[in-house]
Formats: sequence, structure tokens, C-alpha cells
Amino acid sequence: MSLAEDLSLVGKVVAVASDRGHHFSKPSRDHIVLLEGNGVEGDAHSGAFVRHRYLARRQPHLPNLRQVHLMPSELFATLSDAGFSVAAGELGENITTAGLELERMPLGTLIELGPAAVVELTGLRTPCVLIDRFRAGLKRQVLSSAETGPPFKCGVLGVVRTGGTVAAGDAARVRLPPSSLRALPAL
Repeated sequence: MSLAEDLSLVGKVVAVASDRGHHFSKPSRDHIVLLEGNGVEGDAHSGAFVRHRYLARRQPHLPNLRQVHLMPSELFATLSDAGFSVAAGELGENITTAGLELERMPLGTLIELGPAAVVELTGLRTPCVLIDRFRAGLKRQVLSSAETGPPFKCGVLGVVRTGGTVAAGDAARVRLPPSSLRALPAL
């Protein structure tokens, strides 16, 4: 079975969030605007060059591969089963989806969001100590214990290839890269 046959390629957006400040959680919004080559309009992580606080201090001229953070809503049910109550935006994601196994998508996958926006996946979000500061013990829950598959279960990162407005209820459609199905690296 090919990856395309194994993965759902159609899902939906269930929530969107953004925050001007560098806070761990992001408040939900009615909609967000994705800006080509920049990220989410008005979000602290938006920009052509790296905006992650740790990375920006050390190498401020690196390209920003973390413009948009996408999270599968299915993670929240898994976390709830483990005793953690987490809602959309609370883990810092900009776009929460349903029906897509985001962490299993290959590098370079394009996610079409709403009527026009397109995000290209660049990597897995690496869980950091801030996750445990948000909820003690949560980091352990987003580290994969499986020997196959992605090492982390806390969403994916991407860059905006085509801008547009994204809102809850919008379609989320996957376009897999035509060749070289490499796993998403940790970012």
C-alpha cells in the first residue's frame, strides 16, 4: 500500500489561533490571514527569517521554516485519555485540523486550507520544556514510544506558499510531493 493510499488526504480546519506576543498558548480567532513567505498576519512567529526566540538569538538570518504551526485535533482526545485537558490553541498552534495524520506527512507536502491558502510542511514541532510548564508531565505524552513513525506527536510546522484567509470549518486538502517521500525532520 502506498503512502497516498494509507493516508487521508482530506480533512478540515476545526480552529485557528494567533498571538502577537511570544506566549505558549494562542487565543482562538474567527479567522487568520496567511501571508505568502511570512506566516500568520500579526503572529509573533510571522516573518521571512527565523522568529523562534532561541534560534533567532543565535542565527537571526536563517529562513523561517516555522511560520505556521498545525496540530491534529485527534491529539487532544489522546491527551484527554492520559488525563490532560488541552484545547485548540493551547499548545501554540495556529491551525487545528481534523482527519489528517499531519505528523506522518512527508517533507514538502502541501496543505491547501480554505479557498486559497497553501502551507508547505517543513518539519515536526519539537516538544520543549515549555510543554511541561504548561501542564506537568505533558511532554512525555507527546514523545512517541513507537519504533516506527514520527518521534513527536505535537504537530507540524510549515511555510506559507500561497496566502489567504483560513477559518474553522474550512477544508484542508493534502497534496503529497511527487517524489522523494522523506520523513519530516525535527525543527
